[in-house]
Amino acid sequence: MLCRICKSASLHKFLSLGPIPLVNSLLKTEQLNLPENYFPLDVYFCAGCTLVQLTYVVPPETLFRDYVYLTGTSKTMRQHFGELARDIEQRFGVEGSLVIDIGGNDGTLLHGFRKPRVLNVEPARNIAQISEANGVKSYPEFFSEKTAGDILEKFGKARVIIGTNVFAHCNDIDDFVKGVLVLLEDEGVFVVEFPYLADMISQNEFDTIYHEHLSYFSVSPLVRHFGRYGLEIFDVQRFAVHGGSIRLFVKRKGAPHRSTGALEKILKLENDMKLDAFDTYLAFASRVRAIREKLLAMLRKAKSEGKRVAGYGAPAKGNILLNYCGIGTGLLEYTVDKNEMKQGFFTPGMHIPIYGPGKLMEDKPDYVLLLAWNFGGEIMKQEQGYHLSGGRFIVPIPEPSVV
Repeated sequence: MLCRICKSASLHKFLSLGPIPLVNSLLKTEQLNLPENYFPLDVYFCAGCTLVQLTYVVPPETLFRDYVYLTGTSKTMRQHFGELARDIEQRFGVEGSLVIDIGGNDGTLLHGFRKPRVLNVEPARNIAQISEANGVKSYPEFFSEKTAGDILEKFGKARVIIGTNVFAHCNDIDDFVKGVLVLLEDEGVFVVEFPYLADMISQNEFDTIYHEHLSYFSVSPLVRHFGRYGLEIFDVQRFAVHGGSIRLFVKRKGAPHRSTGALEKILKLENDMKLDAFDTYLAFASRVRAIREKLLAMLRKAKSEGKRVAGYGAPAKGNILLNYCGIGTGLLEYTVDKNEMKQGFFTPGMHIPIYGPGKLMEDKPDYVLLLAWNFGGEIMKQEQGYHLSGGRFIVPIPEPSVV
């Protein structure tokens, strides 16, 4: 096994979440008695470059060609990406230029741009069709150096290339960066955003770990990796979305974009947190095991007292939580989700039925486990009626607690 970035063999396992089914592979009723595929979910630390990563790679065709996550379902994400579009328009003069979003899902981000030409490179064919229906031109292929060459011939170079929550999905990071270099104008900007390792560790967000996320990035290894390709980070921003995300603004060396000084502060933070030390990750793994025991104890206690528990959300992270903790219908009767593409299905592994959100007020369970805890504020505001009727929420991360 070699590191995805530095190609070192100095990989050390610190956490195993066990064999887990693919977290977005929802099941129909007739599939419940059929065998499911389970894959290893082990997490490693590279002593050579400090990248945290998975080594088992599920083929991307299996993971992404038919997809059920929709960005536009969440008000939080619509607002977040709307602000990103406005920031890019104001800072980088994209009027009349090409802006490319790699893995742009249903086109929510690109729909927020007003003046440039836009292109969504989205390999999930069903989602690319939704993007087209939303008025955003889509190119339904996986991004690579070869794909970039094809796009260059058809659409030309891009002033801005964006990759939100997609860079960490790539096994061949070198090929991805080479593709960016093919398409990026000399004074263009590459904007990359992903869940931030520092937040994952400090907030015990183990459910962010699943087969789609092959890398768990801090900034330090990316400084060196981008540098090998003549690229440099000139600005860094942090956000609360997805439990804590970080956004990097990257340019070709020599391009006229001033450094904001934010990079140095982030590198100091990572040093202070000892993200380069294996012991940091062993301690994280210990806390993860403690969370599992505490959450199971809470749910078992509720069951023993005759209380009923449902869930909110059927996200990837929620399915990691359910499978790692072994939470089935004996503890969680059902879950609800706003995404109509998920309603009427069952979660992988634990086979929790998924309904629309209206079921909570109809049924009024005693507790609701927030499987989509990263949108907890939005969900609790949306479900005020349930809460005012006496319902309570269980928040599992960073530590199980009742609201």
